[in-house]
Amino acid sequence: MRKLIASTFTSLDGVMQAPGGPTEDPTGNFTLGGWLFAFETQGWIFLRQVPMVRIDIVLGRKTYEIFEAYWPYESENDPIARTLNAAKKHVASRTLKSLQWNNSSVLGGDIVSAITALKVQPGHDLQIIGSGNLIQTLQAASLIDEYNVWTYPVILGRGKRLFENGARPGALRLVASKVSTSGVLMSTYVPAGDIPLASLSQAEPSAKELTRRAKMATDAT
Repeated sequence: MRKLIASTFTSLDGVMQAPGGPTEDPTGNFTLGGWLFAFETQGWIFLRQVPMVRIDIVLGRKTYEIFEAYWPYESENDPIARTLNAAKKHVASRTLKSLQWNNSSVLGGDIVSAITALKVQPGHDLQIIGSGNLIQTLQAASLIDEYNVWTYPVILGRGKRLFENGARPGALRLVASKVSTSGVLMSTYVPAGDIPLASLSQAEPSAKELTRRAKMATDAT
């Protein structure tokens, strides 16, 4: 079975919206688009190191439309353009019926079933790039096998996040990590089952602690 890998850039507070430019995705009056370019763009290193024939790409509709309007018009001397233009592209969309970017096809209907079917087919690993809404759906279905997260040392305060409220709880295991010269943390995680829970509670809690717990229980309702 081939792996499904999610690769994305985020701020320190988990925002992944519009790293590439102010006009990329201004949804919700987001005004900080282009925050990635204050740093070297080492986040693209995974595409520069992977030969074109070794990945298939999975994209949400919005990310597909951003890429389709940009990468086919870049020079073929650009290794990223060569990689993206040549790769098979599977696009999750309920509204798009035909795609103009070469080697692109629509994954219509039930996206969880479609990705499950793709994973068992022979071929190269499946690489999600950006596509926050799609990541939310596939993470909730436990279909993502690996996360490549490039965390930039900025706090954006608002915007679309990699893991929104409602994400499926679970532990992750760090399998690789490096830091760029400008402080970008490039980390690879794999799912590691349920979150192991523990407690620092005293065997015999104090009266003060019991009062605090009762207050917290009231505040939580």
